[in-house]
Amino acid sequence: MTAIPLHFELPDSQTAIKFLKKLHKTIDFEIASQQYTIKTFYDSFDWRLYNADILCEFNQSKSASYISLIDRNSGVTFVLEEQQDVPRFSDQLQNGRLKTQLSALLEMRALLPVSQLPHQVHHINVLNKDKKTVLRIRLDEYESLANHITLQPLKGYDKALARVSLLLQNSLQLKTTTPSATLDHALKYQGRKAQDYGSKLALKLDPKMRAGQASIIIYRQLLRTIQMNECNTIADIDSEFLHDFRIAIRRTRAGLSQIKHTLPSPIVAKYAVFFAWLGQITGPTRDMDVYLLSYEQYKATLPISLRADITPLYAFLKDKQIEAQKELAAKLNSPNYRTQLANWEQYLKAPLAKKDRAKNAHISIKELADQRIRKVYKRILVEGEVINDSSPAEALHDLRKTCKKLRYLMEFFQSLYPKDKMKFLIKSLKDLQAVLGDFQDYEVQEINIKHFSEEMMANNIPSNTFLAMGVLVQHLDAMKCAARDQFAKQFTLFEQPENQRAFKHLFAHKG
Repeated sequence: MTAIPLHFELPDSQTAIKFLKKLHKTIDFEIASQQYTIKTFYDSFDWRLYNADILCEFNQSKSASYISLIDRNSGVTFVLEEQQDVPRFSDQLQNGRLKTQLSALLEMRALLPVSQLPHQVHHINVLNKDKKTVLRIRLDEYESLANHITLQPLKGYDKALARVSLLLQNSLQLKTTTPSATLDHALKYQGRKAQDYGSKLALKLDPKMRAGQASIIIYRQLLRTIQMNECNTIADIDSEFLHDFRIAIRRTRAGLSQIKHTLPSPIVAKYAVFFAWLGQITGPTRDMDVYLLSYEQYKATLPISLRADITPLYAFLKDKQIEAQKELAAKLNSPNYRTQLANWEQYLKAPLAKKDRAKNAHISIKELADQRIRKVYKRILVEGEVINDSSPAEALHDLRKTCKKLRYLMEFFQSLYPKDKMKFLIKSLKDLQAVLGDFQDYEVQEINIKHFSEEMMANNIPSNTFLAMGVLVQHLDAMKCAARDQFAKQFTLFEQPENQRAFKHLFAHKG
């Protein structure tokens, strides 16, 4: 049976007073309360709550302030807690359902205001013949948006809900709407829309498009990601802004080196240097971010008796992160960075030269994608097959870099191929990358924790802290060795005949 709509939208020309006058002619009701409220919608920059079908509202009035989590499909409020303000991070909330729900979805992302709406809230009780409340109506009256009505059913009075719902639709001719309509309208009013940012590439390329034109489209989207994350990277709002900023930089570098001969050589050489510099200057801050994000995991690996002793490490890492962040912010505010990024943007906006000297600029992007993916895939097979138990760590690091190049190429060009087949092959590649990434990360962390220990010795740190850090280093070494042991098995899975046939068939250019 179809559920009775519980959400309605008033016409733009109909005020709350006009609606209440019309409603009074058809049903008996009383206004329980009226209050001025400021509603602020919150979400992460990448819409993690909205993507999970959740609306986060912070409502402030004279009587109370509270945060509510609402199912944006049904409108059901499943968490409501009094809160005087909204902390930036979910772990700053008191223990409870709100913190549990938000932490699971937001992780390290900041909770940011998306839209603020001052409005008048009217709470209305619908009465039966005995003057008993059988239904509650909430009327949200906004200054510049369509007013919203929510029918709030009471247990045992389903008939009242059905009767009023039909009355609103038929007699008063109100349109049904969704719980998220108010936010969607508010965002439209701001020139935005929900889910207007995501870290994943969403490219739609025509297989017959010239490779030069397609590469420009790729670089433009990557530049947009850099620009969207730049301000909050400088402000250090949360660690994911820098993370996405760096990924867009790495993808741009991979494009310049791997989407061969689609742009003039002088342009490629110039901006390869610039984006390499960007990767270099953002590295120290990202490293410290990763250590701080990993701190609780580090702590959990220690015996209970040593966990408190590692606390000075967090303070040390935080100080280093603050210093690295200051240096990064200064460089991203420098004329050198601003000028070069603006020049790159101008180049990407300029009309493509008709007589471009780059030899691959005029072939189809599908042909170039086939060529490049096949070549880099074969290189992975060659590099991986020679790695054995006695191979140096550098061999695995080099293979990891080659895998990244293939991954970026496949992400750039995935719209040119069947979605299910690309998804299968990317998944296979990601499994191999995970092992190689773990090996690299544990090795680097093991080395750096040792260095941090040496630096901290001059700071009058208790000896038990160094004991705890020594145990942590042993754990990281064990995890590194485990990842190294997993490599052979994972590479065998990656190079299995089924995968090789799939790569060969999917990326065989057919003209």
